[in-house]
Amino acid sequence: MNKPTRLIISAVVVVGLGVTVGPWAYINFIKDDAPAALDIDSTTNTTIDSDDTVPAPLTDTSGDWQVSPNTDSVVGYRVKEILFGQATEGVGRTKDVEAALTIANNAVTAASFTVQMRTLTSDAAKRDGQFNGRIMDVATHPTATFSLTQPITLPANAVSGDVITTDATGELTLRGTTKTVTFPVEAQVQGSTFTVVGNITIVFSEWSIPEPGLPGISVDPQGLLEFALVFTR
Repeated sequence: MNKPTRLIISAVVVVGLGVTVGPWAYINFIKDDAPAALDIDSTTNTTIDSDDTVPAPLTDTSGDWQVSPNTDSVVGYRVKEILFGQATEGVGRTKDVEAALTIANNAVTAASFTVQMRTLTSDAAKRDGQFNGRIMDVATHPTATFSLTQPITLPANAVSGDVITTDATGELTLRGTTKTVTFPVEAQVQGSTFTVVGNITIVFSEWSIPEPGLPGISVDPQGLLEFALVFTR
């Protein structure tokens, strides 16, 4: 093998290693870990008093509940990505959410939330730019909304402080497309708060969301819309 050939092969190997080792090193040593999935335990623990005592549960949940800007309510997305052969997750979140629910006769009779899509941010400015632009087109579709369409009967232990699990059905509007969705939620009454946590699977093609991938970066054809909403009366 002559010297020029060896140099060409060496260059190809170096470039190949850079393509694979570079992303691996970035994901494992530089990039922050994706935030953990939203769950009822981590959300309700933030509402406990500073002396670590758990507030006494309510005896009646009836009435109108709203999300306060002072709570830890959050809405976001989670997608699985392959960055030049390395698996990672993209997570974007915002606390800019308005939400309300109404409880009467031991049932959630109305519930809704509105998210300002431009305020969703991740750990990568380039991802955020793609999200705001060609993917979600937030200039044309600035909000995502959900509205409950079927009442949710609460179990007898709803005011006991136990975590309850049920399904919610309603209309979700995302990037200008409205569809009926049904998804599991967890809820817990703790002191003066009513916390609801859940996620909705979003198949991008069903919502007219363009393929999020780019050259060298592939994305699963579906992701999660995650939310943790802390309501007060």
